[in-house]
Amino acid sequence: MADIFDAYALADAWDEMFERPGEVRTAYEPVLAALQPMDPAELRFRADQMARSFTDRGVTYAFAGEERPWPLDLVPRILDALEWDLISRGVAQRVKALEAYLTDAYGSCRAFEDGVVPWRLLLNSPHFHRAAGPVEPPGGVRIHVAGIDLVRDEQGDFRVLEDNVRVPSGVSYVIENRRAMTRIFPSLFAEQHVLPVDGYAHRLLAALRAAAPDGVADPRVVVLTPGPSNAAYFEHALLARLMGVQLVEGHDLVCRNNRVWMRTTRGEMPVHVVYRRLDDDFLDPLHFRPDSVIGCPGILGAAQAGTVTLANAVGNGIADDKLLYTYVPDLIRYYLSEEPILPNVESFRPDEPGQLEAVLDQLDRLVIKPVDGAGGQGIVIGPHADKATLDRVRKEVVADPRGWIAQRPVALSTSPTLAGDGMAPRHIDLRPFAVNDGDEVWVLPGGLTRVALQEGNLIVNSSQGGGSKDTWVLTDGSPASAAADEPAGTPPPVAPRQLGPDGTTLQGVPEGAQQQ
Repeated sequence: MADIFDAYALADAWDEMFERPGEVRTAYEPVLAALQPMDPAELRFRADQMARSFTDRGVTYAFAGEERPWPLDLVPRILDALEWDLISRGVAQRVKALEAYLTDAYGSCRAFEDGVVPWRLLLNSPHFHRAAGPVEPPGGVRIHVAGIDLVRDEQGDFRVLEDNVRVPSGVSYVIENRRAMTRIFPSLFAEQHVLPVDGYAHRLLAALRAAAPDGVADPRVVVLTPGPSNAAYFEHALLARLMGVQLVEGHDLVCRNNRVWMRTTRGEMPVHVVYRRLDDDFLDPLHFRPDSVIGCPGILGAAQAGTVTLANAVGNGIADDKLLYTYVPDLIRYYLSEEPILPNVESFRPDEPGQLEAVLDQLDRLVIKPVDGAGGQGIVIGPHADKATLDRVRKEVVADPRGWIAQRPVALSTSPTLAGDGMAPRHIDLRPFAVNDGDEVWVLPGGLTRVALQEGNLIVNSSQGGGSKDTWVLTDGSPASAAADEPAGTPPPVAPRQLGPDGTTLQGVPEGAQQQ
């Protein structure tokens, strides 16, 4: 083995690269061969080069009040064709079930009448918006983009950790990670048959155009951002540029007679599809928070009138409520008449009779999560928590059982990660991204692998100090099969353009939107 792996000790978890000490998994053999000739200084030099490149390109994130280059580890995470087939089918199945649930919850409510899901789960959800009921999305699509978080457990099986169907973020880093890795290790991509990720913007634009209101032959699509101060603004700008559409803020749009218009130096232009990257609460001050200055007054009324499509739809938060997550396997059976392809992590519902006591009795052996948490915030890992933290969360769970779920701790799989002068195992997860155009749920090959950079840490979110890895999905070995995954006629990336609809850079506004 290479010197850099001499001190590598397997953790008490499934290791992505090594089956056992000194025995590398087949898919990783080329990666190990590429790393072997390098000493720690060379790896660190390449990592520093990559960080400077990210900083120069504005690929950064905010942590502890400081803007830092996006942390990408040099060792990729590799999935073979069979693993990816399982993941992509499982993610697509889950998105279809959640889509059916949203249609049902804002329509006939069959699942509630039949007792599959309790009424209280819907009526007590802060994300249930009756104003979303009159909206009839074209093609029945409410989830245009989804991010489904997966982990690999101690036996090497993939499990769903949570669903994100409001404004899931992170796909820009998938694209940027790949660009960086092809520059750092160009020879590896020549040897490996890795499915590309640069077709995402084409797929997304096609899905958004397909979501346009009936009768619109050439729909105008815009990306609605809270502004440059938002943590995911880089992603908003990148996706708008790659799709060749305008990036707008709330003040760039105006609603009149239940129609949405975009202000430009050439006058107002109609808008038909809004890929919005801000939360429901800030979207329309006429229906939600009246103090919001980053939304567009009247935009929900236009959606209700059927003249504009909001992607993702308003009210989707009831489908990624972490308590609803515990019912998704039953929803798959109910709506699709199929068995779940990807299982959940074993979970408990404190709001059900008998389960609250079971959770409290083993609080120090469970992971406790707020049902509305995001970015890893509010999670308490019982085995790692001190007495004061457990006492606090005990009181909070007793006071609001509906606001929490509990899960069995999973020793997330580990992957070799550059730490100091060598490689060390660090826990990782995976967020595949799915695009729904109404006919097909397409899953981007790979997704965002997030890595907890601190030893033993299970919280992988970048907002908590985590990093990332490029995720490689291998084909069956033929270069033709890699090309076949891309849609026919995939255009090259659109040339950089100005961000504002009037040809100027948009001005900053308060953040005001929580990214998942």
